[in-house]
Amino acid sequence: MKMAAKTIDGKQLAADLRAEIAAGVAALKAEKGVTPGLAVILVGENPASVSYVTAKEKACAEAGMYSREIRMAADTPEEKLLETIAALNADPAIHGILVQLPLPKGYDEKKVIDAIAPEKDVDGFTPINVGRMLIGEQCFLPCTPHGIIKLIEFSGMDIRGKHAVVIGRSNIVGKPVAVLLSRKETNATVTMCHTGTKDIAAFTRTADIVVVAAGRPDTLRGDMLKPGAVVIDVGVNRIPDATRPKGFRLVGDADFASCAEVASAITPVPGGVGPMTITMLLWNTLESARRV
Repeated sequence: MKMAAKTIDGKQLAADLRAEIAAGVAALKAEKGVTPGLAVILVGENPASVSYVTAKEKACAEAGMYSREIRMAADTPEEKLLETIAALNADPAIHGILVQLPLPKGYDEKKVIDAIAPEKDVDGFTPINVGRMLIGEQCFLPCTPHGIIKLIEFSGMDIRGKHAVVIGRSNIVGKPVAVLLSRKETNATVTMCHTGTKDIAAFTRTADIVVVAAGRPDTLRGDMLKPGAVVIDVGVNRIPDATRPKGFRLVGDADFASCAEVASAITPVPGGVGPMTITMLLWNTLESARRV
């Protein structure tokens, strides 16, 4: 039986949450005189990174937060970058530190991320915060996975007791979202599929929730879904399209048309997961300022 999936509007959910965050920022300023501050370090001139940083600055301004952008040349010595992070760790006006990734060649990304104080790691990437997330302690949750949980809840799906399949095992999305789905608060049974999984469809056909973050178009198709499943598509892929002014269009990792015929709800690309990432970054920055 064909279904007409509801489109999960990430833009709307992000707007609702940002309004809530802005109210929280205003309350914190009024009650404690504290303005949440986010520092973003951009090394080099990667066009996508520049675009992301600009979007983060705009989002901070709209939420009433203080933002500080620090730009460094691609050939800046790593030691200089580490010194900058150390200074931000000690700066009381800064509650969150984000180093825009990827870094140019020659930098040790792990060493740089590890230098961020865990209490200011609003990306949730440092080993201490990852470890805290794994054992269920208070921590900053990684932004995209946290946003995915919010999107599933926004779809109307009660995660508790459901079977969730995560396609992809990256440290940024796949692994952490699997952990978040299986925590006691969400209580899903989670299967993780990846390039070593022989028959992904055998697992997705039993799933109530499918999160696909493989980085490849058409990884998930409608014939691989259980009727009524909720699909969260994390992928962003450029494919050639001569009818578009830029010569390409963006698609996710799921074949939207066929999946929408079987699923009960699905995120679009763009406009699904994307808007949630910066929103949850603001969420974490506000939470960090509240803990001061």
